[in-house]
Amino acid sequence: MIRAVVFDVGECLVDESRIFGEWADWLGVPRHTFSAVFGAVIAAGQDHRRAFEILRPGIDLAVEREKRLAAGQPEGFGEDDLYPDVRPALTALRAAGLWVGIAGNQPVRAGFDLRALDLPTDMIGTSEDWGVSKPDIAFFHAVAGAVPFPPEQTLYVGDRLENDVLPAGAAGFRTALIRRGPWAFIHQDDPRATLDTTMRIDSLTELPGRIAAFDNAGTG
Repeated sequence: MIRAVVFDVGECLVDESRIFGEWADWLGVPRHTFSAVFGAVIAAGQDHRRAFEILRPGIDLAVEREKRLAAGQPEGFGEDDLYPDVRPALTALRAAGLWVGIAGNQPVRAGFDLRALDLPTDMIGTSEDWGVSKPDIAFFHAVAGAVPFPPEQTLYVGDRLENDVLPAGAAGFRTALIRRGPWAFIHQDDPRATLDTTMRIDSLTELPGRIAAFDNAGTG
């Protein structure tokens, strides 16, 4: 049975369109140029941070985040950046008796932003909190250490194959791939999206029913 659900952050819970648009503005490049480079990096299977390095060689993102903070333009997100299905889905999962967590590749400050939203969750963790980032399997070992149920009873939900569902599956988690955001469109026909995931979904509102079906029939 699935007794816990843990969510990735970017493009799973948070629509990053505004966030990356502001990065394009900060770097002084047209937003469509940033999007095109970002998409090319994703299509090549590279880390998305490579897009920043292409647009500004030698960039240190941690330093740039501090510069933005000092300039009164901090990177962050709020209620308006959440996908509309997030709060209803998390509420429904908690009402169904499931333990709910959030864990993604995010700086510590993003953890503060998430906690300020007062989402119906039992845990919020970030890669910077734990000192390890996806797709390193050690990240998912950290998730396993924070969840009060074993990985085989925990569903990890994300929008990316290489960063989310594949390493989570390798760590023993059940996995759900949500089809939204740039990675979902580029990788939607990858056979691993079907073969190596427990379930594929188009909306978080599907999760309570899909989990119930999986628990009752052993299929997702």
